[in-house]
Amino acid sequence: METRTFDALQVEETPDNKFIRKIVTRITADLPAGEVLVRVHYSSLNHKDALSAIGNRGVTRRYPHTPGIDAAGVVAESTHAGFQPGSEVIVHCYDLGMNTPGGFGEYIRVPAAWVLPCPQGMTTKESMIYGTAGFTAALSVERLLNYGVKPEQGRVLVSGATGGVGSVAVALLARQGFSVTAGSGKADQHDYLKNLGADHIISREDAVDTKNRALMKEQWAGVVDTVGGPILATALKSTKYGGAVTCCGNVASPNLELTVYPFILRGVALLGIDAAECSMEIRKQVWEKLAGPWKIDTLEGLARIITLAELDHNIELMLQGRLKGRVVLRHGAVSESL
Repeated sequence: METRTFDALQVEETPDNKFIRKIVTRITADLPAGEVLVRVHYSSLNHKDALSAIGNRGVTRRYPHTPGIDAAGVVAESTHAGFQPGSEVIVHCYDLGMNTPGGFGEYIRVPAAWVLPCPQGMTTKESMIYGTAGFTAALSVERLLNYGVKPEQGRVLVSGATGGVGSVAVALLARQGFSVTAGSGKADQHDYLKNLGADHIISREDAVDTKNRALMKEQWAGVVDTVGGPILATALKSTKYGGAVTCCGNVASPNLELTVYPFILRGVALLGIDAAECSMEIRKQVWEKLAGPWKIDTLEGLARIITLAELDHNIELMLQGRLKGRVVLRHGAVSESL
């Protein structure tokens, strides 16, 4: 196989146990074994990437390392009959970007079992505007719908609504006809949330019960929670009888402090969402919906496109909680139209 050189963001550990990020030139021969070599056109920035970029051992065990849990591009080489050179593909989750060099490099080599054909009706750029965040949002919405939550049952809440998962969740729920309340700590982003489809916005303070009540007034037919902690606990205490709450994040806290009363007195369901290890069959179904009937009309408005040179700064902004929507990395001389 041909040896190719490429650029990548690399996180390195210094002798004094600090972590630095820099752009390096690598060769594909140094990538791990796998059936499919992908020339990455686009990646995206996720919270897990930011944690890997600062040396979080819960995400990445070994350094130097290239983060990027999302990647989309074309097959460069393949020893698997299911993937031919030149075909457009998506790779996200599994171990990509965690302990396997990820999409912040211009090439990745991965097992064929991780690779998904890019669905018809979607470009590689659009797939990364969604990325793992959008896929997680779609999984959350699908779980609510499959549970039986319907628009006529009342309002739904999305917490962390200006984040990557939250932004897509607001847009997808609004597209399904729901009245969406967006929870956000960013008072200057109300216009952004309304353009996504939110018809009501509450502050982070209004989304947290400070009186430690066992139950609260019933408000939500369903909830997509992206942050965990006290906001998730409050959402559960405020969900209507028979409603459902999805949980996919812990940026506020991994702890959940509440009584069992929402579950045994109101029959509220807490639905866990895992994008990392869900089956390829489910992945294909969800991506087909995102490329077709669920495709967001304002998808381009959800994302800001950056270069590899701008990635380090955006990692810092994410760690500071100063980003909104999706940040998409375009590699090298990739055409904006792809």
